[in-house]
Amino acid sequence: MQMKTIFILASAIFLYWKVSAQNCTTLGQNPATAFPVCGTDTFSQSTVPYCGGKSIPGPCSRDGLSDLNPFWYKFTCFAGGTLGFVITPNDLDDDYDWQIFDITGHAPNDVYTDASLFVSCNWSGNTGLTGATPSGTALANCAGYAYPTFGSMPVLKAGHDYILLISHFTTFTPSQNGYKLSFGGGTASITDPLPPALKNGFASCDATEITVTLNKKMRCSSLSSNGSEFMISAPGFSIVSAIATSCATGFDMEQLTLTVDKPLSPGQYTLTIKNGTDGNTLLDNCNTSIAVGISVPVEVFPVQPTLMDSLTTPTCAPESLELVFKKEILCSSISPDGSDFLVTGPSGVTVSSAAGMCQSGSAGVILIRLSGPVVKGGTYRLTLVKGSDGNTLLDLCSKETPAGSYLSFTVKDTVSADFSYMVAQGCTSNKVSFFTNGNNGVNKWFWNLGYAGNSSLQNPVTMYNTFGNKEISLTISNDFCSDSITKVITLGDEVTAAFDVTNTLCPEDSALFVNNSKGNIVSYLWDFGDGTQSSAQIPSAKYYSSAGLEKVYPVRLIVKNSIGCSDTAARNIRLLKSCYIAVPNAFTPNGDGVNDFLSPLNAFKADNLDFKVYNRIGQLVFHTTDWTMKWDGKIKGEPQDSGLFVWMLSFINRDTGEKVFQKGSSALLR
Repeated sequence: MQMKTIFILASAIFLYWKVSAQNCTTLGQNPATAFPVCGTDTFSQSTVPYCGGKSIPGPCSRDGLSDLNPFWYKFTCFAGGTLGFVITPNDLDDDYDWQIFDITGHAPNDVYTDASLFVSCNWSGNTGLTGATPSGTALANCAGYAYPTFGSMPVLKAGHDYILLISHFTTFTPSQNGYKLSFGGGTASITDPLPPALKNGFASCDATEITVTLNKKMRCSSLSSNGSEFMISAPGFSIVSAIATSCATGFDMEQLTLTVDKPLSPGQYTLTIKNGTDGNTLLDNCNTSIAVGISVPVEVFPVQPTLMDSLTTPTCAPESLELVFKKEILCSSISPDGSDFLVTGPSGVTVSSAAGMCQSGSAGVILIRLSGPVVKGGTYRLTLVKGSDGNTLLDLCSKETPAGSYLSFTVKDTVSADFSYMVAQGCTSNKVSFFTNGNNGVNKWFWNLGYAGNSSLQNPVTMYNTFGNKEISLTISNDFCSDSITKVITLGDEVTAAFDVTNTLCPEDSALFVNNSKGNIVSYLWDFGDGTQSSAQIPSAKYYSSAGLEKVYPVRLIVKNSIGCSDTAARNIRLLKSCYIAVPNAFTPNGDGVNDFLSPLNAFKADNLDFKVYNRIGQLVFHTTDWTMKWDGKIKGEPQDSGLFVWMLSFINRDTGEKVFQKGSSALLR
């Protein structure tokens, strides 16, 4: 166990009444209320309240680590690269630790249970400055004095969200001293490049409030409670207060509500931002302010029902519809079973459910799900009816959209890319005609015909000069729906003649034929080279007469398919005059081509052959296990003098299995 773990246990005993039973309630001391930070500022924490103690998973979890006296900081990576930062304790004898998590797609509190969110950490037992710098050597420094206080810089991914835990480890001398956090030295950017601005604004039903949406999160501390950062282009009207609901549980806001001193009359207004009584407009998390004079339009509508505005253009075979409203609809007025809506048209369509894309209890878009895809083309109508809750839809002013309101939408038929083909066979090529119907308004075709290229014709015709499998792909469209298919077609009837045969025969042997021909063959013709023929696919073994002479017989096979394509294969059979194995008693290595070598003759049926030649002093001058290898009368390239040489020959007779050993001598004659 590392020394730091011992200290943690000791400290936990000393501070048990302060820490072990205390939850963190101060904003920023739990992941869900983390401070938003960026890379252009130094963040100071003057004091660190005692709390925490939840276990932290990761590569150092074996050391019993926890978020003791924590503060949490959240940031987004806008340009990938390395992250550098330094934590400077106000008292350099204090021990601060840290760990970074990648919480992209996760709830902040998942850091307590999901070890895979770990990015880097430093839980060193040493005091003083800590952080991640180019001089760091490890992404995980665990508990104990052996670990340095600086780790290596982690690599951040663009678009990912991160959270940084800074934990104040309290030893036997309790301390709530704070620290400073500054970023720098790395190549990643955690500073949002988007200039802060107003996004939109809309008035409440009684026209006494204006809800303002910002283009990104901004600091709650930059909003004055009297709303002095805003003015409305309505003479005699004033903004008297401002509040952001999210500021009650966090440090930043994306939406705020302004209160006007009296109701606005229906009409068009402009809401403009200016410096408030705090000397600024609104600041983002990097302290960048919205430019003075930025404005958004605000329309105050007469109090009347909100009508359905439009439908998002359906896709092919839609299974849902998106209904859009200009004003927000109360989500509580939408019947979940979809009974507020009726769809009629060329085919029966049933609504299965409906739900608003809700924020703060209202929605500008309602997603209507259908029981199945709409596959028949034509014009359909979406009609609003009173649902199972007894009403149609209610807007924020509780005004009901009239029953019977409708919107029309058009879909086209679904299409099928299935195709057929016809093959005109040839001996060296095949002509293939492809067919597909143009049903349901199909007007675009794209064929991938393999090596034969592409085509945009409805029914292309192409030639294939090779046989076998061809992968064909087709994509079609009617400018609304599309479909694709891939098929493998087989172009056959190429014929190939091939056969194997014993190419050397002894006088007493018969030739054996093996037919290796390929294709849809309907006829075979064998010519055995001796005036005889056969039409069998595999002819019987054939005996050739030698008449005491060596002779070569040319054998030919002709194959044909059903359309008359043919191919021919030919092999020669050498018929020997004798297969009697013997070693000559003399040889004359003079290069005249007659009796120039010493070797076993006719050893065609000698298995496991071994042939050795010795000179008169018993020296081995030649050795082979291949009867076709012969001695040329030389030793190490030097011609030998005339004389007798002793040989030994052993083999197994292939026909009888008999082991044979022979010994004799042969004369070398010069």
